[in-house]
Amino acid sequence: MTAVADAEYVLPLRWTDDGGLAELAAYLHALARHLPVTVVDGSDPDRFAAHGRAFGPAVRHVRPDPRPGCNGKVAGVVTGLRLATAGRVVLADDDVRYDDATLRAVLAPLADADVVRPQNVYDPLPWQARWDTARILLNRAAGSDYPGTLALRRTALGPEGYDGDVLFENLELLRTVRARGGTEHRADDVYVTRRPPAVAHFWRQRPRQAYDSLAQPARFAAELAVLPVVLLAAARRPTLLLALAGVAFAAAERGRRHAGGARVLPASAVPLAPLWLLERGVCAWLALALRATGGVPYAGRRVARAATAARVLRARTRPSTGPAPQEAP
Repeated sequence: MTAVADAEYVLPLRWTDDGGLAELAAYLHALARHLPVTVVDGSDPDRFAAHGRAFGPAVRHVRPDPRPGCNGKVAGVVTGLRLATAGRVVLADDDVRYDDATLRAVLAPLADADVVRPQNVYDPLPWQARWDTARILLNRAAGSDYPGTLALRRTALGPEGYDGDVLFENLELLRTVRARGGTEHRADDVYVTRRPPAVAHFWRQRPRQAYDSLAQPARFAAELAVLPVVLLAAARRPTLLLALAGVAFAAAERGRRHAGGARVLPASAVPLAPLWLLERGVCAWLALALRATGGVPYAGRRVARAATAARVLRARTRPSTGPAPQEAP
């Protein structure tokens, strides 16, 4: 990897288990040879100290600024953007792994756009990664997926940052940039590696990911309909279940082939699409119950809002003073 000009890398971190620390530190050390790296670490004091020793002087390692809101990742992002001096910033979760090609590819569209949304792909591919890849494929068939990394202009959010009292913070960030008059570029053909979650974490993500859909009412209504449709088909005409599975297969394969994805997204995830849809159909009702009882548990609190409605953000956000490039397709 060669040096990358006018760019920085920001990683919000809050760990309760340091099992992957050595691998993460090695990745960040390699990355820091080519662009400045900042880790904004909200871990407990003992872990914070251990992380500082592992990362060493090559990585800027700081605490997040005090900030309203229960979503610690938002505080990490806003702190990292405040400290950044380069015009372009890559935001990435701790499980994201860039190489030279993907780093340059995600930054290049910032010549015209304010924020870039690439596509994550799992490597390696244990069963839980293949299962979650089925979700990715269906998201791509319906539009675009929401990855664990974005690239944006340092000034895209403005000095106020974005709301930290939401669960789906990536969507909140994207909506805030657009509300300020900024442009999003969906880089569905930029495939950035992501490490798969541990199995226990994977299971904890099921209701949380379903809760995210509350920020997209039409999608959430469709997900709520999945379970009743499946139960009705099973009761009245079980052969309809095969037809429904076929539709899910076809949609997943369409998502896999979109933007050259067939070369990197595994075909073995396609047959899992009906199972993922059934999972989401069940978890959507669980998410609705959580919303009715105060929200989803997160970091010792309950978060009621998945994200702020775009119209609300437009009404309360100042327009961007910079150039407004054309909206990406």
